[in-house]
Amino acid sequence: MRLALREMLHAFRRTPLLSILSVTTIAFSLFALGLFGLVAINLRDALGQVEERVEVRAFLTEGTPEATARAAAEELGRVPAVAAVTYVSPEAALARARRELGEFNDVWGSAVLPASLEVRLRAGQRDPASVQRVATRARQYPFVEDVRYGAEWVQKLYRLRTVATATGIALGAAFAAAAIIIVGATIRMAVLARSFEIQIMRLVGATDGFVRLPFLLDGAAKGILGGLLALLLTRIGFAVVDRWFVHVRFFDAGTAALGVLGGALLGLLGSAASVGRHLRLVGTERRRWR
Repeated sequence: MRLALREMLHAFRRTPLLSILSVTTIAFSLFALGLFGLVAINLRDALGQVEERVEVRAFLTEGTPEATARAAAEELGRVPAVAAVTYVSPEAALARARRELGEFNDVWGSAVLPASLEVRLRAGQRDPASVQRVATRARQYPFVEDVRYGAEWVQKLYRLRTVATATGIALGAAFAAAAIIIVGATIRMAVLARSFEIQIMRLVGATDGFVRLPFLLDGAAKGILGGLLALLLTRIGFAVVDRWFVHVRFFDAGTAALGVLGGALLGLLGSAASVGRHLRLVGTERRRWR
């Protein structure tokens, strides 16, 4: 291991330009993936905030006793998809209307608004089918006059969420595949630059594992450096967007560390693929000479 580490440091000094090229290639590949990740998590947060507003509102007939309405609210609250049910009296509904629609205060003077049950749904239970089931359950009460939940709006929101998730997975996989291909090609250049050294090591009896180890460590080290540089670039891009355009959320510590480890994995896989292919070529040439 000590010899492998020393060979890795020698490789950095012998081919500084190739080493810098490998690090920057990994960095910019991960930087592009990081920017896409920022867009994905902030879009998910935005959709989540909109989904929190999905609720079912059951309007009660005039004269429904409050005790009856509260009993129905308690019963609806036991439905698995329901997070909470709130009884809104006619007086509370009128006060809310005056507060939220103050420009129409002259209209609310003698208005009488119906009482209602406001049903909030649990996270993960706001898809059209779940909302429809809760609305159907609320309609079964004889004192419920009307149930509204914005069916068309809920369907569009769920469709947008599904499309965003599918697009995110597809683009994320495409970015990752492109990064692996580019990194592998870049590290292969470094392996080819040391092809003569690999041939000599094989001729003197070095095992494949002994030959591979310095390259694997070299690739992992470059991947870590590239990951750190990509994290720095992503942080700078985040700061610019957050300050001058729109408030966004950055990766948490675990996700950031995962990105750096992803860089190490990219470098490791790229080195393993490149040196493995070169070792197979060397082995083929040796068999020919025999």
